[in-house]
Amino acid sequence: MNVAEDALQPALPQPALPQPAPLAEVRRSATAYRVPVYLACSLVFMAVNYALGEDLRWDTLNYHLYAGFSAVHDRFVQDYFAAGPQSYFNPYVYAPFYALISGGLSALAVSSALALAQSSILWLTYELALCVCPSDDRRSRLVTGLCAVALAFLNPILIEQVGSSFADITTAALVVCGWLLLARAVQAPRVGLIVGAGLILGTATALKLTNAVHALAAFALLLLLPRPFIGKLRFGLGYAGALGLGFAIVAGPWAYRLAQRFGNPLFPLLNNVFRSPEFTTEPLRHYRFIPGSLADALWRPFAIADPALMVDVEPIAPDLRYALLLVVCGAVALRWLWRRRERQSLPATAEASTRVLAALGCGLAVDWALWLTASANGRYFLPMAAVTAVVIVGLLAREFGARTRAFTYILAAILGIQAAQLWMVGDYRQTSKPWAGPWLRVAMPERLTTEPNLYLTIGVQTNSFVALYLAKGAGLVNLSGAYAMGSQGGNGARIQALVRRYAPHVRVLVAGQRLYADAERREPLRSEVDDVLERVGLRVDGSDCATITVYGVPPPLEIQFGTTAVSEQQPDDTSQLVTCHTVAADSTGLPARELRQRAVDMVFDRLEDACPQVFQPRRLLTEHFGGRWQRYYGNTDVIAWVSRGDVKFRQLLRGDDVVNLGRESAWEKKPLMLACGEHDRHYFARVLQPKEGP
Repeated sequence: MNVAEDALQPALPQPALPQPAPLAEVRRSATAYRVPVYLACSLVFMAVNYALGEDLRWDTLNYHLYAGFSAVHDRFVQDYFAAGPQSYFNPYVYAPFYALISGGLSALAVSSALALAQSSILWLTYELALCVCPSDDRRSRLVTGLCAVALAFLNPILIEQVGSSFADITTAALVVCGWLLLARAVQAPRVGLIVGAGLILGTATALKLTNAVHALAAFALLLLLPRPFIGKLRFGLGYAGALGLGFAIVAGPWAYRLAQRFGNPLFPLLNNVFRSPEFTTEPLRHYRFIPGSLADALWRPFAIADPALMVDVEPIAPDLRYALLLVVCGAVALRWLWRRRERQSLPATAEASTRVLAALGCGLAVDWALWLTASANGRYFLPMAAVTAVVIVGLLAREFGARTRAFTYILAAILGIQAAQLWMVGDYRQTSKPWAGPWLRVAMPERLTTEPNLYLTIGVQTNSFVALYLAKGAGLVNLSGAYAMGSQGGNGARIQALVRRYAPHVRVLVAGQRLYADAERREPLRSEVDDVLERVGLRVDGSDCATITVYGVPPPLEIQFGTTAVSEQQPDDTSQLVTCHTVAADSTGLPARELRQRAVDMVFDRLEDACPQVFQPRRLLTEHFGGRWQRYYGNTDVIAWVSRGDVKFRQLLRGDDVVNLGRESAWEKKPLMLACGEHDRHYFARVLQPKEGP
């Protein structure tokens, strides 16, 4: 029995007894405040959204809009990895965003509708805070709920996503709703609450698989149900069944299509289990924010409080609450020991609220551990950020009372410090612009709207949003990006079939005003585009090119893997894409190219075997791009390449220096020994010199 259960054991109600009348009265009294509180939460979200300006995220153009489009229109026949691997994530959660865009609403109307729906996370936070309030006084309960809502709102990641196309807040609200039902079940167990929680959390997981962490951690709440072990076991089985049912209902239709197409109902995830030939069978795990050591994991609550880049999200997002929760828990533990020694008792209402608070605390601790292991990405922890706010306020209200000066001063200090940090961060819209007109305004050449071409896109930014504006029947293939593909293997068969089906209407699509000659040293270089197209036996037909202009959208961030060219300067509020017709490439140099590729493949394979913890996933396609051979390792954000006889690597996004790993000729002769690994989420590797003989 743990500390929380031991403290609450004398207060457990008998299962057969009805809910105490005072608690029912408290719930009725709280109803009067709900409407104005909910309205205030929604108005705050909409005001913040308006103040921040229109949100034009990299992810929106990369796959959010395309996902909603594909949820409504069947794209399996004409598209292939149109938005990279994200093309095949469950798209239903983005369907409302697509519906708002396609309905012709203004950008402000679309974003305001999203903000209104997202504000429900604060409504649910308020309700969850009422469950942990130890007092039956109406004013105390209102103060506790409002403080929890304010602390939950002062979250830089939450504010950054208000009114955006991200599904994180939307699905986070479902998670908080599921936890709210379980919290009420801890107060007074009922089958309906358990089943409802399972269905909702199963739905949240189906819409966004990262929510599986929160669905699993919710089992910890069931341990504090006021029931004997057999009763808890029955409720746990009921929750598990409802969880699976909710997941199956929502994920089933899309999973069925994926299983038909790829043989993997969760494609591209878990492909190391289902082993579809059309994606890597290596384990996928993004290590960008996962702690590299136990010390790093223990320090993470305090690291998040530091205003620094690349801690739990890419931008600066300082958050004091997790470190504060540890401090408050320590103080409460000392107070609990004192109370246990004095054998003090609590009134019935306080016992019920304390049991809920203990359940939320246990669930949050389990969730934190699972989250750190799975991704440690702060965007995926949004529901637990709201629960953290509730636990902090609940602990302080329990120890000081929601109407005492100490409670008021402590919460005011916490909110003030957190608000000051958020004010200093300042920039919550990296690509924002004033509200004007539709979300996207695309100037498409007329013939591209009537001619159904196959577009082979190049770039980590897939720009798959153009699918909405192309001719009916047009297809998209992201040939080179986060996951490179060629003419060989399972990918090659699909791509070649599409090329033959659309021929001669096959075009290339890449970001830029036009294609440039090497001497111009501006992106995109025609030679680099031809390098990619040569994999499928094509090259650019320079006599037939057209430019697509997207007004109001800044040039998107593009992760460049190997070029020394300079990007074409474009207006801050304009993005352009160039598309050119393709023709068959000259195949006379193909045997020499294939021979050269086999040689560099052997070098990369040996490099991956020498240091699998850095260069993963292994055995990906080797690309020839910008005069060098390269592989991109998505698990670790690392790129390795062979150029001018040297083997080099660099970790992207963190600005690390290029590291030389020796001569290509040395790797061709035999595998070299490496000392490599990770320190503070920076990857290192160096060649070990062989020991000289005596």
